[in-house]
Amino acid sequence: MHVFTSNMINQHKVSIFISRTEKGNNYFSHDKLFIMQGAATDKMDVLNISIEDSWKRQIAAEWHQPYFNDLVHFLRGEKAKDETIYPPEKQIYAAFENTPFDSVKVVIIGQDPYHGAGQANGLCFSVARDVRIPPSLNNIFKELNRDLGIAKPVNGDLSAWTKQGVLLLNATLTVRANQAGSHQKKGWEDFTDAIIKSISENRNNVVFMLWGNYAKQKAACVNRSKHLILEAAHPSPLARTGFSGCGHFSKANEYLIKNNIQPIDWRL
Repeated sequence: MHVFTSNMINQHKVSIFISRTEKGNNYFSHDKLFIMQGAATDKMDVLNISIEDSWKRQIAAEWHQPYFNDLVHFLRGEKAKDETIYPPEKQIYAAFENTPFDSVKVVIIGQDPYHGAGQANGLCFSVARDVRIPPSLNNIFKELNRDLGIAKPVNGDLSAWTKQGVLLLNATLTVRANQAGSHQKKGWEDFTDAIIKSISENRNNVVFMLWGNYAKQKAACVNRSKHLILEAAHPSPLARTGFSGCGHFSKANEYLIKNNIQPIDWRL
């Protein structure tokens, strides 16, 4: 059995370590979750997944749910097959690192991460500054211009929104390279349901932007009597109905101002 010293424990993070033992049982230890199964070996795989402390306090119970155990085993299987997974492991929980629980004002829900090389960064619809703006994000920028008169940004980095309280959350947090939807129905949806329910139950006056049928399913997790739900078609050019004209950015700010909450500066 592996021995983990105290300097491996960071009280502000939750990480998932995947190892193997002859007994094939699970071992939970405070802030760290060690998943051990399979044949005995000295090799330990590490899924470098961490979550910001305020979120950990809200959803710590999820680490112990059977679905999460199944999800970890699935991801371990992907690694064992040398599958390329996006986003990079250190960015899987980037949405939570950028936007602490008590700071959330707006939640934008995507489907799953971009599946092209170098695109996904853990924030739905966002890409790094040096990555070409994807078609869906380009349509978001067009609506931003139509709705608020904001000029199209020169890059697709949305991190400035996250620092103001916009949680950019994909329903599925990982994807196999070049295979859209490949990590759906593996457990991530249950996890993000728990995230949204926690926000709904423990926060007030949050705006939820649900774009496309996949995101709209999350409406069932939100208490409409204390939050605003805005629904529209997906911004993808492939969507059957248009995303243009939804006016979600101005509507979100109107709602926030009405409830004495600082609005979002949508400029990038």
